[in-house]
Amino acid sequence: MEAMRRLVLLAVFIVPCLAELNWTKSEGKSSCQSSLGGSSQSDAHRALILQLNPNEDCTWTVERPENKNIRIIFSHFQLDPDGSCESEYIKVFDGNSTNGSLLGQICSKHDYIPVFESSSSLTVQIITDSVRLQRTVFIFYYSFPSGTSIPNCGGYLDSLEGSFTSPNYPNPHPELAYCVWHIQVEKGYKIKLNFRDVFLEGDEHCRFDFIAVYDGPSTTTGLIGQVCGYVRPTFESSSDSLTVVLSTDYANSYRGFSASYTSIYAENINTTSLTCSSDKMRAIISKSYLESFTYSENNIQLNDPTCRPKISNVVEFSIPLDGCGTIKKVEDHSVTYTNIITLIPSPTSQVITRQKHLQIVLKCEMESNSTVEMMYITEDDVIQNQSALGKYNTSMALFETDSFEQPILESPYYVDLNQTLFVQVSLRTSDPNLVVFLDTCSASPTPDFASPTYDLIKRGCSQDETCKVYPLSGHYGRFQFNAFKFLRRLGSVYLQCKILICDHSDHQSRCNQGCVSRRKRDISSYKWKTDSVIGPIRLKRDRSASGNPGFQDQIHREETQNQPSDSLHLFSFMVLALNVVIVVAIIARHFVNQRTDYEYQKLQNMN
Repeated sequence: MEAMRRLVLLAVFIVPCLAELNWTKSEGKSSCQSSLGGSSQSDAHRALILQLNPNEDCTWTVERPENKNIRIIFSHFQLDPDGSCESEYIKVFDGNSTNGSLLGQICSKHDYIPVFESSSSLTVQIITDSVRLQRTVFIFYYSFPSGTSIPNCGGYLDSLEGSFTSPNYPNPHPELAYCVWHIQVEKGYKIKLNFRDVFLEGDEHCRFDFIAVYDGPSTTTGLIGQVCGYVRPTFESSSDSLTVVLSTDYANSYRGFSASYTSIYAENINTTSLTCSSDKMRAIISKSYLESFTYSENNIQLNDPTCRPKISNVVEFSIPLDGCGTIKKVEDHSVTYTNIITLIPSPTSQVITRQKHLQIVLKCEMESNSTVEMMYITEDDVIQNQSALGKYNTSMALFETDSFEQPILESPYYVDLNQTLFVQVSLRTSDPNLVVFLDTCSASPTPDFASPTYDLIKRGCSQDETCKVYPLSGHYGRFQFNAFKFLRRLGSVYLQCKILICDHSDHQSRCNQGCVSRRKRDISSYKWKTDSVIGPIRLKRDRSASGNPGFQDQIHREETQNQPSDSLHLFSFMVLALNVVIVVAIIARHFVNQRTDYEYQKLQNMN
């Protein structure tokens, strides 16, 4: 009976629509022009099936009931599969005409279920091309009170594994619900989603009640499944995020769904893996590797046994450099962080065990311009070694004031000549004992820092009268200077800083020595060094000319030319000098030829 009610209801909506199509076309107007919506309860929600013809150009307006919002869902549409988004599309506008803000565009190339909301009217414009084929669009819209929400309808899930259900499960789900769950796991993992139970209204195209699963963090791309009825599907993401949507209409509420998810480490790990970053070590151990020694994840611990691993298809320890029993050792030109994973054997009795004693020694060594990770495993007297590479995370930014609170995000950044600029280099790490030292900072009119360059800081000492270097401040290196420009150049300036990172407790380190006016033999320890670059910084008077194509070409030539203009001047002078030499040679040759025509001759005897 309910299925029959659905068919009768849809027929009621389709027949007037088709009649309207035929009538308006005979008048030469848009073939499906109409106005939808109203304030009565019967008009608070409606479903429409549109059978579209070629060369359609129609507009639908959905009026908003008072004090309510509108949601419109295109749960199924079949357009020209070969048509472009420019020749065949559906556009949705915020307002009662196509002059309102464009909320979105739908075409056959899109792989998602379009949903739009508004606190005013909505206008839908449909354009089709001239290709003759069957086109179908299912539209469902309804109004709902603003500022209200359904309990347990959507949310954010960020653990390695978890579960969630539709609202009221296992009781019937609410009507007119639109719930979105965002699942986000750690980088390097994928998500496996398993629906243990789904019971929604069944339909061939899942137009009425449905679950949509998206491969990514949003509902606007990457649809990997749309399900309804009575099913138990499984989905797997390609990255570390997944989005799940539940949409229901105004009839036939069933128990909804129950789902769970787990994290799958994306990389294939046969034994162990170690990576080091600015703030932690990340150790991955394959479960099959543990099982080969008859161990499980319950028999494993760090130096600090309260720091427990995350369990998925692998065992993962995320170990802070300043916690979980991590030991720090400062040596010449390096700092080493060490921790130990111990596999505790299960005793066969109170006296003996038949399991091997296994230790995994984790070692992160920061040296030169990289981070070296080392892991070796001791199995009684057997040692295995592994190594990898990594780097510290540093950045440099401009600030408007010496409070260094809000970085300037403009690029290029326009300034006044002689304006005070504030620069900060940041180190992202959890080790509180590390400090950043600005060894050398220089400026250049080009991003490749070809000649000419101008030193602001050298060996920790200010080289410019307006430059002020701030004292050591933990993970931040700071200085200020007044804006300038290079002679015979446009107003672009780039900054480059060479940075040293030291252990603050090492009083003999290069960082603690501060300004060194003369270069000495480097016997002090530092942990790491790197370069940071920002730019361009331009004068404000150049902003007005930035719209001139010739000006833009000039800037491009300035910032990409490797040879300085002085070389061009030298070349021009040499060409001029060569021309002068050639002219002088020609004149001299002509003069010599004339002299040969008037050589002295012996006079004949007149007698």
